[in-house]
Order: sequence, then structure tokens, then C-alpha cells
Amino acid sequence: MKNTDPISRSSVQVIDRLRLLLDALAEEGGSTSLKVLSACTGLAPSSAFRILASAQENGLVERDLQGNYCFGPRLLDWSRLVHSRADLRALARPAMAWLRDQIGETVNLTIQQKDEVLYIERVLSPRMMRVEQVIGSHAPLHCTAVGKWMLAEHGYDWVRDYAERTGLPALTSHSITQLASLWDTAQQAQKDGYARDDEEAEIGVGCLGVLVRTPLPCLVGLSISSPIHRRLEEWIPLLQETARRIEQRLQGLTVILDLDAPVPTQ
Repeated sequence: MKNTDPISRSSVQVIDRLRLLLDALAEEGGSTSLKVLSACTGLAPSSAFRILASAQENGLVERDLQGNYCFGPRLLDWSRLVHSRADLRALARPAMAWLRDQIGETVNLTIQQKDEVLYIERVLSPRMMRVEQVIGSHAPLHCTAVGKWMLAEHGYDWVRDYAERTGLPALTSHSITQLASLWDTAQQAQKDGYARDDEEAEIGVGCLGVLVRTPLPCLVGLSISSPIHRRLEEWIPLLQETARRIEQRLQGLTVILDLDAPVPTQ
């Protein structure tokens, strides 16, 4: 029977052999001769030469002044692209774990999604009595610490419209339900450099939050959640320092947000 596969077996074999040659080139430090590549891969010198010649035409390899093969400009461009792109969640996790280890409480990463905050990452407290925010869960902006600062970032007109859209529903008896009080609290959070939630989303739970400045088009928040009686004011500098650490890790990178990435075991 005639092979109707558009990618013939011989083409696949060439790809397999090119990978072997590139692997061998990497093992030799990124520069070596045809003879060495042939010996490392078990390919005949003539076969290795033909594959490398095609790879050279496509910018995958090139030859230096000594005639040795080395990685070409296209591979280098691809490598720079991969290493210059980084997922926010993965970048933030080590700093979040550092903060958790300092205070022993759960640390959350959130983004603004329309009129809510969306929890996108967390590192859990090791304590038996702890607060757990489920990744993928939502909460109204006005009932969370970081949400209040996010509101302040948008300005009074946006906050007024938010209040009209949502009606500022109360999640607990401590929730802010008046526009004037909400705007004052939001402005104070922006001025202080941190925001608070005093049992406004859940009775018995408190939160401290700050914003993390990123290149992403959405606002990003970092927060500590704990039983209300355990939250200490000395956590604020540690929280602010953690935000700075994350921002420093983002410098020079193309930051992406992969919400479909698997959540690590915690």
C-alpha cells in the first residue's frame, strides 16, 4: 500500500538524527568537529554532514573559523525567547514561600478580574489552624485587603460605578457597604502602602495585602490570610519586602500568566 502520510518516515528519521546531533553538540560544549559528532551519534560522516548542512541553511547550526560546528542564530533566538518569558505564578512562588516561612501563615497571590479578586496562587501555613483560600475562587473587591487598594488605583469615579454595579453586598457584619467609607478606606490603603481586611469577607479571618507592580494588564495583589487573633503588625514590612522581591524577579522578563498551569502540591 502506498504511503499517503505527508510526513514520510525518512523525514521523521532526519528529525531524529538532527536531534541526536544537536544533543551531541551540547554535550561537547556547543562547539566540535564533524568527526566527533559522527562518532558520538553513530551516524556516518556523510549522513551527519548532509543533515548539518541543511541545519546550517536554516540557521540551526553554523561553523566557526576552525570549521567546527556550533549552535546557530535561530536556536539562540529561540533560547532567549524561552528564557525571557516567565509565568508570574512560578516567579512569585519562591518569594511567597519565604514569607510563609517567616510568619507561619498562608500567603496568596491574586489578580483583579472585573469586580472581583481571583486567587491564582498560594502557599499554605503549616499550622493546623490556618486559612486556606482555594485557587480559582473569587471575592468582591470591597471585601478583601488587596481589593481595596485595587479600587483606589482606579480612582473615585470607577469606585462609584463599582458601588452602583454591585450594591456593595455585605459578606459579614464587618463588610463595608457605604461608598464614602469604602473610598476613604481605599485611599488610606494606597497612602499607607498596605491594606487590611478585618473579618470583612469571613468572620474570624483577617488579611493584610499589598499590590505587586507587574507588566501584566491586570492588577496583581499579594496577601497574608490568618485567623484574626494571630495577625501582627510586624508582618507588614515582610509583606512589602516580599512584593519587592517578586518585582525584582520580573525585571527584564516578558511576564505571562498561565492560569492553566498545574498547581504544585503544598
